[in-house]
Amino acid sequence: MYKIKQSRKFKKSAKQAVKQGKDLNKLFATVEAIITNNIGPKYHDHELKGKWQGIRELHIEPDWLLTYQIKNNELILYLVDTGSHRQLFDK
Repeated sequence: MYKIKQSRKFKKSAKQAVKQGKDLNKLFATVEAIITNNIGPKYHDHELKGKWQGIRELHIEPDWLLTYQIKNNELILYLVDTGSHRQLFDK
């Protein structure tokens, strides 16, 4: 079982997602899919490149993303951030 850690940025972005009317149950279901290794193709899960190397990204909805990292030797699921493509990558 993974220990789940959340970055401060993730916590802030999750609160913003609620204000935008996002259903956090979808986020929780996505995290559960990661934990149970049941990530289907609908999530478009992939590893990022460049300055994001070592981080994975998947789609909760078409333009609602979750970035995360699994640290295998510690069994930690580290939730990095959540938001739209623009919110995450146009900084």
